Amino acid sequence: MKILPAIDIKDKKCVRLVKGDFNNKTEYEISPVEQAEKYKDHGFKNLHIVDLDGALTGETVNLDIIEEIVSKFDLKIEIGGGVRNFDSIKKYINAGVEKVILGSAAIKNKKFLKEACEKFPNKIALGLDAKNGYLSISGWKENSNQLTLDYLKEVNNYGASRLIYTDINRDGMKQSPNFEETSKVADTSNCPVIISGGVSSIGDIKKAKELKNNNIEGIIVGKAIYDGDIQLDELVKEIDA
Repeated sequence: MKILPAIDIKDKKCVRLVKGDFNNKTEYEISPVEQAEKYKDHGFKNLHIVDLDGALTGETVNLDIIEEIVSKFDLKIEIGGGVRNFDSIKKYINAGVEKVILGSAAIKNKKFLKEACEKFPNKIALGLDAKNGYLSISGWKENSNQLTLDYLKEVNNYGASRLIYTDINRDGMKQSPNFEETSKVADTSNCPVIISGGVSSIGDIKKAKELKNNNIEGIIVGKAIYDGDIQLDELVKEIDA
């Protein structure tokens, strides 16, 4: 089980949102680069980064921060947030990230997802964010009216190398991930799945590992780290890949 500690960047700071609401955010004193160093020093190998400024603007707003993190620390980074064109994907790949996450743009335009997977093999992760079974888009402000599993079946053969599934109702709430729904997604998906949203304790990590679903590759941990509910020393012991 890969464990991907999260860094959400807004206005050059680490923040956490509740259910993706920009009006309900917590800012933390530590900078994204310092937070990445902390993860690296504790022995983590993977990192999940979201550029929230990018999600709002559709530009690679914090590319300089990503470049600094990649150059300073030997971490496998997946990055998402407002990636809407090939130019943005290329910038991130040139910066040295492992995976670029496509979310809203891939849901609105399946052709873009397919072409991105063809142009950048093994570099594209698909971010599916769902509320009550339906995919949400545009920073979770819009409902796409598409059922998650229906959409996934349509794009399953496009070549995405990873799928990140987030239950929006759980995100930032620390109420445990939606394991049941994530397992359904993993059973359908042709590529490995990362669990996201709602991790509240080490118990959630242990439960994820007990799912015994070979297609679940890892889990993202965010707010519970920042709020001190999960200690990094304890969390790093749960890594087994």
